[in-house]
Amino acid sequence: MADQNEQENAGEPSGTDSSDAAYEFPVEVIAVLGTAELQVSQILKLGRGAVVELDRTVGEPIEVHANNQLIARGEVVVIEDRLGVQMIEIIKSASN
Repeated sequence: MADQNEQENAGEPSGTDSSDAAYEFPVEVIAVLGTAELQVSQILKLGRGAVVELDRTVGEPIEVHANNQLIARGEVVVIEDRLGVQMIEIIKSASN
């Protein structure tokens, strides 16, 4: 029996569960304030000080994506001199 456990755990650091390894993978998290659709010619005309109107209104929750999957909605907050997102809704399934 011990030989079978040793074979199953081969290559894993001692004292760790194989499911713990999944927590170590990096995930890209993106907070989407809004989107806009522009033609290439409009993008080329953008310059310093240009304003691009987004499809969201003030106070509307922003979307939080992880690896291109919607995972939450939140509100923009200021933390010292940085922006952050306070989660207000966690999306539990891919169908939402």
